[in-house]
Amino acid sequence: MADDIVFELLHSEIINYALEPKSTNGSKEVDLSVVEYIGFAAGYKIMERLTREWPRFKDELDTMKFICTDFWTCIYKKQIDNLRTNHQGVYVLQDNAFRFLTNFSNGHQYLEYAPRYVAYTCGLIRGGLANLCINSIVTAEVQSMPSCKFHIHVQRT
Repeated sequence: MADDIVFELLHSEIINYALEPKSTNGSKEVDLSVVEYIGFAAGYKIMERLTREWPRFKDELDTMKFICTDFWTCIYKKQIDNLRTNHQGVYVLQDNAFRFLTNFSNGHQYLEYAPRYVAYTCGLIRGGLANLCINSIVTAEVQSMPSCKFHIHVQRT
């Protein structure tokens, strides 16, 4: 329980640090690339530890199932609620009670702040997949709090 609070506070401070104004040019544009990169680095390292003694995954879908179960459970102490795919390199992971959005109101007034709280997790997923040699683009969609969908587009070479 205490480590849950520490994780949430650490996440909040990462966001605050990354989004604090660096200059006085008056720009209100939010740059979440730093938050996403911190997530990428953490996801890469977490995946390295998690899969240290695992055999190689059979295919991409097996890897995504691992992300939805073991990887997600390691970080958020629960599994992803839903995994969908078009079997052509696009995956959608849905978390109906995303941890960093549960403290917000269910109303629409905080939807504009949602990208700040999902950027880190987009990086975690992308970093974990990168460690498994899967290049991807990960975006998040929040239509209603606290539900979140993570869209993964695998980059084929």
